[in-house]
Amino acid sequence: MTQDIYGIIAEFETPDALADAVRRAKRAGFTQIDAFSPFPLTDLAREMGTRTTAIPWIALVAGLIGAGLQYGAQYWMNAIDYPLNVGGRPLNSWPTFIPSTLIVAILWAGTATLLGLLLILRLPRLHHPVFSVHDFKRASEDRFFLCILGSDPLFEPDGVRCFLEAQLPTSVREVPACD
Repeated sequence: MTQDIYGIIAEFETPDALADAVRRAKRAGFTQIDAFSPFPLTDLAREMGTRTTAIPWIALVAGLIGAGLQYGAQYWMNAIDYPLNVGGRPLNSWPTFIPSTLIVAILWAGTATLLGLLLILRLPRLHHPVFSVHDFKRASEDRFFLCILGSDPLFEPDGVRCFLEAQLPTSVREVPACD
């Protein structure tokens, strides 16, 4: 990777143009690429090999742990630690434990999902090298960007620039590395 360059970014006007450029970049052998779009492009995410399978598992495991802890705490408090026989009901009255157990499971799953997303996506990110590219703010409005990173094994600035220009983008710019 060249020290003073993060990558080279191309700006496209349509999602189809971005998808075509990503497909061609993958076929050309580039592995370190990133795409930016104002809305989710699920086909493009699949094309790039983006996986989102960790989040549902994080939520499931956290929900089960939270539910188990809540149910166990209620059982401990009502059946073992301080048993009270109210109206002849059993000390382990599981139907009365279910509502709060479900609420705590949802709370734990939601919290774990939020924290998992923040860690996986490395957020909050106050600065990223692409933020310094002219007109990159339009990535959240109406433009689509493809960046080939300088960490790619095939990265050679002039070659990457020529490759991206062949995709007929609106513009091609270098992305300076962060200090």
